[in-house]
Amino acid sequence: MGAKKTSTTEQAIKDFVAGGVSGAVAKTITAPIERVKLIIQTQDANPKIISGEVPRYTGIFNCFTRVSAEQGIGAFWRGNLTNCIRYFPTQALNLASKDTIKSAFPKYNPKTEFWPFFASNLASGGAAGAFSLCFVYPLDYARTRLASDVGSGKKTFNGLMDCIVKTSKGPKGVLGLYQGFGISVAGIIPYRGVQFGLNDTIKGLNPWDKEVTFRGIASKWAGAQFSVIMSGFVTYPFDTVRRRLQMEADKPLEKRLYKGAVHCFGRIAKDEGVAALFKGAWANILRGTGAALVLVFYGEAQAMMKKM
Repeated sequence: MGAKKTSTTEQAIKDFVAGGVSGAVAKTITAPIERVKLIIQTQDANPKIISGEVPRYTGIFNCFTRVSAEQGIGAFWRGNLTNCIRYFPTQALNLASKDTIKSAFPKYNPKTEFWPFFASNLASGGAAGAFSLCFVYPLDYARTRLASDVGSGKKTFNGLMDCIVKTSKGPKGVLGLYQGFGISVAGIIPYRGVQFGLNDTIKGLNPWDKEVTFRGIASKWAGAQFSVIMSGFVTYPFDTVRRRLQMEADKPLEKRLYKGAVHCFGRIAKDEGVAALFKGAWANILRGTGAALVLVFYGEAQAMMKKM
C-alpha cells in the first residue's frame, strides 16, 4: 500500500514538472503573438487609447510594427516572466490534476462508447481547469495588465509586484485581483473541457498515438492543434469580457465602463457589434500553436519520465 502511494505521488510530481516546463517553453516562444492578441482585445477598455493619448491599433500587422517602433523588440516579451510564473502552476495543475480527476470518472471504450467517453473527458478536463484557476487568477490578471500597457510613455505598472500592490490598494482591495473571476470560471470549464476532452478523444482514436516516429508526433500535434483552436474559438467571447473587466480593476466604481460580466457582454455587442467579442481571435489561433505544442511536449516528457 505504501509503495503504491509513493508511486502515485512520484508520478504526480513528474506530471507537474513535465506540464510546467513544457508550458513555460511554449509560452516564451509565442509571447509576441500573445501580447499582440491582448493589446487588440483590450484596447477599447484601455484608458490611454480611449483618451486618444495612444492611437488605436488597426490590426495584427499594425500592432506588431507599432509595438516594435514605440517600445522596442524586447517589449513583445513584456509580462512574459509573469506569464511563465503563472503558466507553470496553471498548466502543471491542469495537466496533473486532469489525470487525477479523470481517474474518478467512469472509463469508456472510445471505439464502442464514443459519446460517454467524450462526455467523461469533457467533464474531467473542465473540472481540472476550474480547480487551477482558483489558485493562479491574480497572476493571470497581472499578465493582462502588464501586456496591455501601450505607447512609448510612462508604464502603468513597473512589473508584477507593482501591479499587484497598486491593484490591492484600489477600490476593491485584494478582491480587485480577482476582477472578472466569475466569467473566467464560466469560460474555463468549457475551454478546458473542450481542449482536454477533444485532445483525449482524438488521442483515443489516433492509431499512431503510441508511435514515436514523425507520423506519430505529427498526428498528435495535429490533434492537439485542432483541440486548442476549437476550444479557443468557442469560448473566446468569455475571454474578451474577462480581459475588459480586468482592465478596470484599479478604477473607482463610478468611472468604470462595465458594471459586470453581463453588462459588459451587452455593451460590447451594442456599441461595437457582436464581432468585437472576437477581436484578436486570429492572433489567438496563431498563439494556439504554442498551446498545442504544450500538449504534445507534455505527452512526450511524461513518456520519457516513465522510462526513468
